Amino acid sequence: MTKETPTRFETFSTCPQSSAVDQHVYLDKVREASRWCDRYGYDGMLVYYDHSLVDPWLVAAEILRVTETLAPLVAVQPTAMPPYSVAKMLASMSHLYERRLYLNMIAGGFKGDLQAIGDETPHDRRYDRLKEFTEIVLGLTDGDAVTHQGEWYTANALKLAPAIPEELRPGLLMSGSSPAGLATASALGATAIQYPEPAGQETTTAPEGTTTGIRVGIIARPDSAEAWRVAHDRFPPNRRGELLHGMAMAKSDSHWHSTLSQLAEESASEGNCYWLGPFQNYDTFCPYLVGSYDEVAPQLAAYWEAGHRTIILDSPRDEDDLSTTAEVLNRVALPA
Repeated sequence: MTKETPTRFETFSTCPQSSAVDQHVYLDKVREASRWCDRYGYDGMLVYYDHSLVDPWLVAAEILRVTETLAPLVAVQPTAMPPYSVAKMLASMSHLYERRLYLNMIAGGFKGDLQAIGDETPHDRRYDRLKEFTEIVLGLTDGDAVTHQGEWYTANALKLAPAIPEELRPGLLMSGSSPAGLATASALGATAIQYPEPAGQETTTAPEGTTTGIRVGIIARPDSAEAWRVAHDRFPPNRRGELLHGMAMAKSDSHWHSTLSQLAEESASEGNCYWLGPFQNYDTFCPYLVGSYDEVAPQLAAYWEAGHRTIILDSPRDEDDLSTTAEVLNRVALPA
């Protein structure tokens, strides 16, 4: 399938997490957030995977059931299921719903989750495994009979049925903040998603020809003061969170976690939209852009100028989060 030259950001929201919502209302929250995204024209919704959460494929099926166009972006970790099972889920959903999905390929995970299943694979070697895994998935979804004798996986004339129509074959995203992640994304033709540094100050360089995107939260309102009020009400100072962040930093081998943790805390001031407060308080894992529509929009334009074409947003707290971010995106002045 030929890629068209993008004229706007491809934008994903993030699904509510089952660990953060009462189980009796969780499906209602998923349906509600999905319909909001559909209403405001978002392209898709990221569904997380880790050991504390319900299965992302079941959540993806519910997203497809209650929306018209929204594409689930399903997080896939190679230790969770074989490559054929991933391809089979994609084929089944495309057959049942006639909709396209995206895959968010993750090489690792929380250190405790990996240790619990006996996975001691070093950081960069996890990307070697992810590359081999993803190549098999893509071969199957492209309709090939896959024969593969690799270091991690084996397949002999493996074929996928039902076949996935070309227009419904999955989009591919993956973490791309570390050199190993960027190299793997480039080799696979995936969009490399990064946790960005401030616009205009990024130090990570992707290989030529690699499509990149950013993972970022946005709190924007017509007035800057109102945006910051919402931000500080939502993410107040949290000493316990700071301690948890420090503990996680000490145990993590994540490149992006280290990079963001080394950035000095930015003070909230007019015109300074980049905010690491929620990250440092262990409330979320991405930086935030906070300010008025007219302050945040140029920041997104600067990320576009840096080559990013995709945005994955943090989980919305309410419909206003999605409607105001949609307003910001409409104000981003992109080159013709």
